[in-house]
Amino acid sequence: MPHELKILFTTSEIHPLVKTGGLADVAQGLSQALHELGVDVRLCLPAYRAVLEQLAAPHQLAQFHIAGCRFPVRLLLSRLPATDVPLYLVDIPQYYDRVGGPYGTAEGLDWPDNPQRFAAFSRVCADLALGRLDPHWQPDLVHANDWQTALVPALLSLEMRRPASVFTIHNLAYQGRFPADVFRRLALPESLWGPDGLEFYGDLVFIKGGLLFADWLTTVSPTYAQEIQTPPFGYGLDPILRWRKERLVGILNGVDYHQWDPRRDPFIPAHYDPDHLGGKARDKAALRAHFGILGDPDAPLAAFIGRLVDQKGADLILDALPHLLTRDLRLVILGSGDADLEMRVRRTADAHPGQVAAHLGYNEALAHLIEAGADLFLMPSRFEPCGLNQIYSLRYGTVPVVHRTGGLADSVVDASPENLAQGTATGFQFAPATADALAGAVHRALHLYADRPRWEALMRRGMAQDFSWQRAAGHYLALYRRALGG
Repeated sequence: MPHELKILFTTSEIHPLVKTGGLADVAQGLSQALHELGVDVRLCLPAYRAVLEQLAAPHQLAQFHIAGCRFPVRLLLSRLPATDVPLYLVDIPQYYDRVGGPYGTAEGLDWPDNPQRFAAFSRVCADLALGRLDPHWQPDLVHANDWQTALVPALLSLEMRRPASVFTIHNLAYQGRFPADVFRRLALPESLWGPDGLEFYGDLVFIKGGLLFADWLTTVSPTYAQEIQTPPFGYGLDPILRWRKERLVGILNGVDYHQWDPRRDPFIPAHYDPDHLGGKARDKAALRAHFGILGDPDAPLAAFIGRLVDQKGADLILDALPHLLTRDLRLVILGSGDADLEMRVRRTADAHPGQVAAHLGYNEALAHLIEAGADLFLMPSRFEPCGLNQIYSLRYGTVPVVHRTGGLADSVVDASPENLAQGTATGFQFAPATADALAGAVHRALHLYADRPRWEALMRRGMAQDFSWQRAAGHYLALYRRALGG
């Protein structure tokens, strides 16, 4: 397909330049896959200090002022590293040239001027989308993401001639909520205030700009698209999402199999594939040695990788452990987060030396070794818009045990008797999100683990699943066509 469809992808983070969560992976993986499909896709990102330090001198396209911002703005043009995907950078040094993360300080506190920072970024994205900043390029469609760019569809809605728009909700829990007086300080059009605009119970809520004004809405899994239309997952915004349900679709995120593939992973000592599983046993031995796991080398080894916070459900694993450890199970944990939960993990590991081990923090190489060396991957998230580790685990033959929610429900097929008989099962699901339900699913897994031929068939089926970005990009491309047609 010739480069005829032009897409502007607006994002507050992108791997490998700046990352705090899954949005960065989506921005990189989806844009590259769309580019490979022949789409003229371009990214737009704030020019954070850490980003500029990683890029060769970008080309300046324009210098100008925008409403609501007293500082001059530069629009720069570069390329996403190791790709041919163009990257626009919005350079406002007073907003983005800082030590710390994209949203807050090194100590974890939000930048107090975040509404100003991302309102300015959204204004520039909207002007770029309208062809006012780059005289050589204007998109057919703008794809905005999360609250940081949710004002883009809102601003575009005020224009008589504009590109189509798609807005993706990566996690509805993060909404960009600020006091009402911030709206005035941002010099936003008065028509955007009110219940049918950006106001929500007296506050300014950025994400409403995307929910109300984008032509189409997406979330990062089909099940999460249904869940956010209900009060437990909607955070008060579920009535809007139910109202817009005809324009709301769920598209499961993809993963980068160039980085996560046991056939060529540089972080693991032995490579393997579905037809040659011997390397996984050697990776398991290496993982046991790293953590000092003792006892029967064939004893089932479970793993958890993730943030130690309420959402991810690590406390459910700790609550279920006394029961699970009676089954000769071993457990390794990699993660950091809530101080009380970190203390619980540390105390549990100390109380069960050789059987439970933990690394508090994050280590990329260790994460790959865990995915390769474990037999089971525990992912008891209370909610999970998409999730990635369960998809990595499938590729590595590390059978996932997941709570039946969001993207976990969409990517793992439960090993029920019927699904096992039909040859469709890839892992184990449980509900509700309780320690007892998790323990029940693990016991089902351990029962099947004892039957090696059936267990290896389950592993191979999971390893054969395709959750590539090429697959996901095809769904987005179809949606873009619908948005342009409507």
